[in-house]
This record gives sequence, structure tokens and C-alpha cells, in this order.
Amino acid sequence: MNDAITILIAGDLVPMKSNEKLFVEGKVEELFGKEVVQLFLDADIRILNLECPLTDADFPIEKVGPNLKALPACIAGIQALHPSLVGLANNHIMDYGVKGLLETQKILQDENLSYIGAGINIEEAALPSIVEKNGIKIGVYACAEHEFSIATAKLPGANPFDPLESLDQIAASKSLCEYLVVLYHGGKEHYRYPSPDLQKRCRKIVEKGADLVVCQHTHCIGCYEEYHGATIVYGQGNFIFDHSESEFWETSLLLKVIVSNAGYKMEYIPLVKEKNVVRVAKNEYDIILNGFEKRSKEILQDEFIEKTFAEFSKTMELSYLGAFSGLARYPRAILTRLLKGSLLRQYYSRKKRLIIKNCIE
Repeated sequence: MNDAITILIAGDLVPMKSNEKLFVEGKVEELFGKEVVQLFLDADIRILNLECPLTDADFPIEKVGPNLKALPACIAGIQALHPSLVGLANNHIMDYGVKGLLETQKILQDENLSYIGAGINIEEAALPSIVEKNGIKIGVYACAEHEFSIATAKLPGANPFDPLESLDQIAASKSLCEYLVVLYHGGKEHYRYPSPDLQKRCRKIVEKGADLVVCQHTHCIGCYEEYHGATIVYGQGNFIFDHSESEFWETSLLLKVIVSNAGYKMEYIPLVKEKNVVRVAKNEYDIILNGFEKRSKEILQDEFIEKTFAEFSKTMELSYLGAFSGLARYPRAILTRLLKGSLLRQYYSRKKRLIIKNCIE
């Protein structure tokens, strides 16, 4: 197909202490392997999500969860992949405040790397990226669920998903291009299926014009569905994020999309994490893809998503109750474990539980 465009989309990227030196020295083949590097070089449009600021800032913001950052010099390893677009709409881009974001943007600008999904205010953060190749316009829109990184009318940050604004912005983005990719940073970490709410959001995003919706953030490979002629990927896993030895972090997918005037074709390329680097899967190739396909068939069953998410939520009950208790880490851990959590449950009256439920809903 002479008119075809190849888009390669990678998941979350965070340079960490164990591979920082390789990033700084730009040793991209040691970080990702020759096959991955070649996939990037062969693609016409290359997209990745930078899950942390590149900054020398010393003061992290107050938040729940880890504050991530990487040395500005790590840009050498990122640049070696020749990304066409760097996504910044995520829950860590503001981990070191406005200084961290602005420094990251300047580094990307100095390297002539385009970015999307964050800005000096919400208006700038919501701007799509439109690229024309072979006479086909490709659009990308990026947004993130609310955590501690969201832009406002007056403050810098990431573009939030707001159903009263984002869906109109997605429709407007589609009017500017033939093929629209939406990067949605959200979903439940370490959960391989969409919640009922996430599925509703992603389907509505498709109805507003998206041809591909990619949900990142979950740190694991999830599943996919075809909906109204579009593809929704519920979790592609990390690209490179050396922060945990959890089994969920050990594998991920590169998404390869071949777009032409006749339509598009999806390819899923499994990756495997080995210590502090990643490579294209070999012996694990079929196992990873078979699991991906199996889960994708499961979500087509009636009430599967609702039932499975209810079961997952039940497993998280004690974790949530502990977090809401206000107790220090170790007393909370003791109450959570004693008598299988019954003591922690007794900490709450029925009225307190209803108050918490009402606030969340």
C-alpha cells in the first residue's frame, strides 16, 4: 500500500535509577533491543507516553503514590527512538510541580520533539496534534483521569478527561483529520479488564469520532474490543518502567497501526521486561497474545465486565477502608491483617460507610 502510514504507539516510559545511565548515554539498543529500535525507525509516526518529568527540581508535590522524575540528560535515550509525539497527559507529569513540567517542555522543544496532553493551562493542554503523511491526516488527542496532575484555566498541568468538554474536543479533533487516535490515561492499576464506567467512556469517545482509543496507566496488558468500526485497547502495559517486579509489569504491547485510504489494520507486538531493559517477546510471544485474545473474548460475554469488576472491587475493599481510616501505615496494616480484616471493618459504623459511599459517588 503506497498510501499507507504506519503508526507505532508505546506505553508508559520512565527512566529509573537502574537504567538511567543507558538513557543518558543514549544506548537505545541496550535499553530496548535492536528489534524494537527498528520498529520505531520503520514507523512513520512514533508515539510514547513520558510518565514523569525530566527535571532537576528538588521539591515534589504532596500527593498519594510515588513522585517520579528523571534526569534531563535522559532525553538522549528518548530522542534516539525519534518519537514523533510525546504524550504528557498522565498522573505523574506534575510530580515536581510547575517547574518540573516547564523544564520537561523546554527540553522537548530544544530537541524539536512535539508533545501533547499538557500545557500552561487547560486550553493549551487540550490541543490535539495533527500530522499529515501521504495525503492522510492523522490526529492525536490525549487526556488523563483526575489525580494530582490536572491543568486548570489558570494553572499548568495535564489535560483532564471531562465528559462535558473532552467529548466535544474529540469531535472537533476528528473534523480536522481522517484518522483519530485518543490516548486515555486511566483505568485500574493491575486490572486487566475495563470497569463498566471505563467501557462507557471509551465507547462514547468512539461515537464522537475516535478510530483508536488506547488506555494506558494500568501497568499491565488488558484486552481490546472492536466497536462501531473502531478499536479500543484497555491497557497495553508499560513500555519501560523499572519500578516493580510485579508480574503485571513484566510484559507489554507495542501497537502498530497501518492506516490507508482503504481503512486500517492493527498489529500487537508483545514485549518482555528483563531486569532493567525490555525486548520483543520470543518464547513468550504466543502466550502473551493468547491471553490478550482470551480476555478480549471474555468481555463480549453478557454481564462479564460488571461481574468481574464487582469481584475485583471486593478484593480492594480492605485496602480502601484502610486508606479512608486515616490511620498510620503500620497500625492500618495490622488492622487489615488481623482476623482477615474484620477488625478494620468494625472500625466503621454503617453510617460512616454510607457517608464514604455518598462522597465517592
